Parts: sequence; structure tokens; C-alpha cells
Amino acid sequence: MNLSQSPMPDAANLPTTTPDGTTRDRAVLLDGKVVSASIREEIAAEVRELIANGGRAPKLVAILVGNDGASETYVASKIRNCGLVGFDSAVERYDASISEQFLLERISLLNDDPGIDGILVQLPLPKHISVQKVTEAIRPEKDVDGFHPVNVGRMVQNLPCFLPATPYGILLLLQHYGIRTEGLHCVVVGRSNIVGMPASILFSRNAEPGNCTVTLAHSRTRDLAGHCRKADIIVAALGKPRFIKADMVKDGAIVVDVGITRVPAPETKSGFRIVGDVDFEAVAPKCSYISPVPGGVGLMTIIGLLKNTLRAARKEVRF
Repeated sequence: MNLSQSPMPDAANLPTTTPDGTTRDRAVLLDGKVVSASIREEIAAEVRELIANGGRAPKLVAILVGNDGASETYVASKIRNCGLVGFDSAVERYDASISEQFLLERISLLNDDPGIDGILVQLPLPKHISVQKVTEAIRPEKDVDGFHPVNVGRMVQNLPCFLPATPYGILLLLQHYGIRTEGLHCVVVGRSNIVGMPASILFSRNAEPGNCTVTLAHSRTRDLAGHCRKADIIVAALGKPRFIKADMVKDGAIVVDVGITRVPAPETKSGFRIVGDVDFEAVAPKCSYISPVPGGVGLMTIIGLLKNTLRAARKEVRF
């Protein structure tokens, strides 16, 4: 049995009609663990071929400012995944007290280094450092996070660019499961520049996955639940644990959960558990497809980053 297509163990065993009209007995788990492992193998094979043909391994440099625990974890995971696919990588760690000018000068040096293909600066940054200035300091051709205004503008125009890693990961996840989105109504809940806004653009543009009619909802949207109930696809990216309830989801919907929040859980060894923006246990029985947290979009975000870095190394995107 193909594990990536295996039914979700806890979903209700009831027939569900998917947005494309097919019927299945249970919701399918959009398993980021399985999909990311599969795509990593593909990337590793491409890196081996690149080296065999006289090229070098792609190189990613991550910059970490301060000692935020979550940031340390995220960067460590990104570097570990670089190793798994054969990339070279490095982490530059700086104290939270460094000046904005120091960081900008360091980015300038990395921009000029031909041996470095991708640069990422882990967010959040200390308050005295402008995220916008740092984002714009990274050259678009090395902006493997896909945040530079040039990449965002080219994304809007459906031109070659580096896509923001999380929305890119969502597309790769749906693509792996063969989910066709053309003509569907997608509601994106959350309008951040990192996830919500670019996801709304990617689902609406003329591509596959894409070609959706998109509603971009947010904290000030009136009758948010009513908008969600009309959705064939819900992308939950608002950062509120278990916000999307069962009565906000229509039968057969595809639900993609981008949220990740630590909530108290005294019964666990750590004292907390990770949950998403979707009330998974209640919502899952109504879905045709649903992504878990953890084990879903978070893993695919790293895959988006790796794919961008490989494309940067191959000079596939010209500016």
C-alpha cells in the first residue's frame, strides 16, 4: 500500500465526496513526513547528478540573530535537511545586540560570494533591526525564502521566481496527492506576507495547483465561519490554536493547516503539545483531505526551501 495515500486512522469511516466529485470512505492524511522524504530523495539524486557532471553541491547559509529557542530549532532542522540531500550549509550566529548595519554588511559579503547559492535570515529579528531592510538586502537570486519584493512581484505576475517556502510547500503537498484545484473555491484564513497573502496569489494564478477562486479572510472578515463553510479548500494560517471548528467546514473539504502553537498538556512529559489552527479531531471526519500538525506543512516548508536552493545553484531563475 502506498503510505502517502493511506487513510487517516482517526477519521470517521463514512463516505466523503471530494471537491472533484470522487467518493472515498475516509479522509486522506496529507502526510508531510512521507511526502518530504520522497521529495528529499529526488533532490538528493539531482545533487548527485549535478556533482557527477562537474558541478558543486548547492550551498545555503543561515543567519541566526539572538537565542530564540524556536528559531534555533527551525534553523537546526533546515541545516540537517541540507545534509540529507547533499547540500553544503553553514550557520552564522550573532548576539541580539548586533547593529542593523553590521547585519546588512554581512549580507552584502554573502551576496558577493559566488560559492553561496542561498541566504536566509531566520525570523524574528531583534526590534532594532528592520526586517524589511534585511529582506531587501538579500539579492533576489539568493533569496531562497522567497521574501524579496522582486520575487514577490514576479510571483504575482506568474514569472519565474523563488516562491515563499511555506506556500510552495503546500502546493508540493497537494501536487503529490494528485489533488486538482482548478475551479475550486479556496478560502485562505490569515493574510501574513509569509503565508496567507502569497498562498492566496498562488491558488488564484493560472497554474496547477491553482486556478482557484480565492477568498482571503482575516481577523476583520465578517462572518468568517460562513465564508469557510463555502470553501472547497481551507488554508488555515492565522496562528490561533484549534480556531477552525467542525461547523466551519463543509463535507468533503480539503483542509490545509499551517498553524503551529504550543499549548499546555500536563499529561505529556514535556508539559505541552503542538497543535495547529484546526480542531483536527473534530474537523477530520468531515474532510476529503486534511494535513496534520505536527507532520504536515511544517516539513514541506523545508522542502520548499531546499527546492529553491537547488534552483538557485542551477541558475534557473534569471533576474
